[in-house]
Amino acid sequence: MQPILFCVSMRMRESMEYKYINRIDSPADLKKLQVEELPAVCAELRQFIIEALSKNPGHLGSSLGAIELTVALHYVFDTPNDKLVWDVGHQAYAHKILTGRRDRFHTNRQFKGLSPFTNPKESEYDAFIAGHASNSISAALGMNIGGDRNVVAIIGDGAMTGGLAFEGLNNTSMDKNNLLIVLNDNHMAIDPLKGGFTQYLVDLTTSAGYNKLRWWTYQTMVKLHLMNEEKRQRILRRNNNWKAALSKQANNIFTGLNIRYFGPTDGHDVVGLVRILSEIKNHRGPKVLHIITKKGKGYAPAENDQTVWHAPGEFNVESGVRNQDSGQNAAPLWQEVFGETLLDLAKKNEKIVGITPAMPSGCSMSIMQKELPDRVFDVGIAEGHAVTFSAGLAKAGMLPYCNIYSTFLQRAYDNIVHDVALQNLHVVFCIDRAGIVGNDGATHHGLLDLTYLRPIPNMQICAPRTAEDLRQMLCLAEKLDGPIAIRYPRGRTPMANDANGDASLNDEMVQYGKGVKLRDGKEFAVLSIGSIGNAVAEAIEASGRDIAHYDMRWLKPMDEEILHEVGKKYKTIVTAEDGMIAGGLGSAVLEWMADHGYTPHVIRLGVNDQYVEHGSTKELYHLLKLDKEGICESLLQVQAK
Repeated sequence: MQPILFCVSMRMRESMEYKYINRIDSPADLKKLQVEELPAVCAELRQFIIEALSKNPGHLGSSLGAIELTVALHYVFDTPNDKLVWDVGHQAYAHKILTGRRDRFHTNRQFKGLSPFTNPKESEYDAFIAGHASNSISAALGMNIGGDRNVVAIIGDGAMTGGLAFEGLNNTSMDKNNLLIVLNDNHMAIDPLKGGFTQYLVDLTTSAGYNKLRWWTYQTMVKLHLMNEEKRQRILRRNNNWKAALSKQANNIFTGLNIRYFGPTDGHDVVGLVRILSEIKNHRGPKVLHIITKKGKGYAPAENDQTVWHAPGEFNVESGVRNQDSGQNAAPLWQEVFGETLLDLAKKNEKIVGITPAMPSGCSMSIMQKELPDRVFDVGIAEGHAVTFSAGLAKAGMLPYCNIYSTFLQRAYDNIVHDVALQNLHVVFCIDRAGIVGNDGATHHGLLDLTYLRPIPNMQICAPRTAEDLRQMLCLAEKLDGPIAIRYPRGRTPMANDANGDASLNDEMVQYGKGVKLRDGKEFAVLSIGSIGNAVAEAIEASGRDIAHYDMRWLKPMDEEILHEVGKKYKTIVTAEDGMIAGGLGSAVLEWMADHGYTPHVIRLGVNDQYVEHGSTKELYHLLKLDKEGICESLLQVQAK
């Protein structure tokens, strides 16, 4: 194996005592250093993050790429009075370390530990919650209006492809503000970025001579009392023509919106960034600083395979070898079942296409993308567009399988309602990461989809309990009409040999609108939907009680034959779902029973009216009493009537 080159050599690492960062408990401590010492601070931060994440996994690549920027921002600006609004908060690990959380950083993303993203409840230095992409410009603009402080929006990791970012950019150009937008351009989200704007950034160049001339001219005119803010704004409106002449390039999108553009510049030159930020921070009016960075900077494995090292899990620092699954559990991941099945279906039906918002590897649509690249569309971090684009494809006679994580599908609700369901278009929504997702926490749990999809007319909703259920539902969706949503969780499927075979529909396994009785019983009945049914089955067995169990499979339409049977036979019904109780399966069962004259006592198991914190899925399901032990405890407390 060839030696791996680190930003800090292995010999230095062995003797490193973190001379600088161990003395930095706040940005005020950072400011005590000479600017020439900042590269050493960056080197220590980089090594500290690599060491910490090798044992406690997190988002490695993005934070390594933003270290110099983070140091420069805290060195130049007066935080927390000045506000740093991070977009895609997994850029912000160095920010956490410099703002008093160094000694707790080993708890990052752990149950009861530091938040996985920025969170104002955790630190006054965290100006806004960052978990979903593209919100920084809008939020920062709101903070800047009418204030006398500096506000910086730091947007990167593909977030500029999101529609909200462009809406914020448009508003920034229209309102009186002094917002600074730092575009941290690394040409990546999790996967390499696609689309015209990405290529535009690659091609965008600004003459260094022009910028120097403009800055010198401005300073000279101020000293001669020939320039004030009103005059500068008038000149800025004419600036585009001057710039085109002097920089030998067409106006860019930012200057076209009357937003001053600086860059592109090296985002890993911390001294240069300090100089530039110091120069432009007091400029009046909105401005963009475009920096070029490399995701995974300073750690060769992360630089060379940026997709894998976005969040690599545990790894050996010296060898760069990731600690892979031991293979003792050969069960496939849910997304792998999706990816393999979609490819099988697409090979047989040329109308099937795949759509994903910047997550081809995460959702395993990369499996189809590799073999049928012309039929997979990665639209960038743009969930609303992904849905309406799918609607257009369906209108044109194609069959789109649109795969979006549950938490991100929330961002496209109006598109689902207006553009797909209203026209009853045949779009298959494959909703990955439904339920509790673990260490990414409240911004990423997929707990709302059953609730927000159920009221939509024409929408059909199902959830698999096993891998073969998922395969069959994906096959069945091809034969249906109208919009259909299939939700499934993160992690491994419950059985190792459950998803073998060809992607072909078996009418005996999953039927439209039909559930299945898994167990008969005399005391009361449990109705579950989705993968939580596996924990329910184990809990019933552990309880020792004579309890019936039905896997409903479909939330809409529900199996009325099962509901009539249960309504007639049992006085007590328990429902179980890995989503919000309000509006989900339990609510649907209550409504149906009331509408049909049944009056059972219905006990609903699920997530109450709360945001769920971060931690492992095992810890969180236990906290919510939705694991085998918690469900068993609930079942033992039920008084059958």
